[in-house]
Amino acid sequence: MVSLLLSCKTTNLLTEPPSKRHSEVAELDSSFFFNPAYQYHIRKDDKISISVWGQDELSVGSVYGIYNSNEVYGKWLLVDANGHIEIPKIGTTQVENMTIPALKEMLKTQFAKWVVTPIVDVKVLNKEITVLGEVRDPQVIQVDKDRNSLLEMVTRSGGFDFYANLKYVKVLRQEGPNVRVANINLTKSSNYLKRNIQLYPGDIVIVPSKKNKDFDKRVSTIIPFTTTITAAAILLGAF
Repeated sequence: MVSLLLSCKTTNLLTEPPSKRHSEVAELDSSFFFNPAYQYHIRKDDKISISVWGQDELSVGSVYGIYNSNEVYGKWLLVDANGHIEIPKIGTTQVENMTIPALKEMLKTQFAKWVVTPIVDVKVLNKEITVLGEVRDPQVIQVDKDRNSLLEMVTRSGGFDFYANLKYVKVLRQEGPNVRVANINLTKSSNYLKRNIQLYPGDIVIVPSKKNKDFDKRVSTIIPFTTTITAAAILLGAF
């Protein structure tokens, strides 16, 4: 699905038929307001590496090892459908909805049974932000930080292309069973934080085309019972 969406860089799927011209872009949904306290919470299907300094038998994909241990090499623990992972010596452990610092502290406490003052690092290997549409290099971007700005991700995608419609950039964010939609007007000179919003892992950015037509200005700020990927397909397929 992602590869299909990435192929839609300059097609008319990212533009609006002339009959769909409406009023002003909706106000920014409160889900996208700046939140300095935000931390990533572990999700089902996340790929997690655990590193314990000097303790290879307790580690999975250790960043302290000699060899590369990233996702390409398959050295990770998958969070299963029940939100569990299998940790060496500890066994089945519920990790869904935990923050990374909370999981690290829990592992330090558990590993202290066998190691004096264990040094533990935890990484989620599949934290990604997707940028689609009128940018020079649409792609799925691996991110290490919890908070990444909209313009930072656009820059990592090569910047805006010639036909990018900066008035109607959209950001999709999964919240439980629903997908929130942020409508961003990057041509405004005020309200900087409402324009260059912080993005979280899992967000999808859609930059529409202004070629011959305008993007839909009235797409709802919430799409119920879907995922960010299917919501992106709905939005792209509607135009």
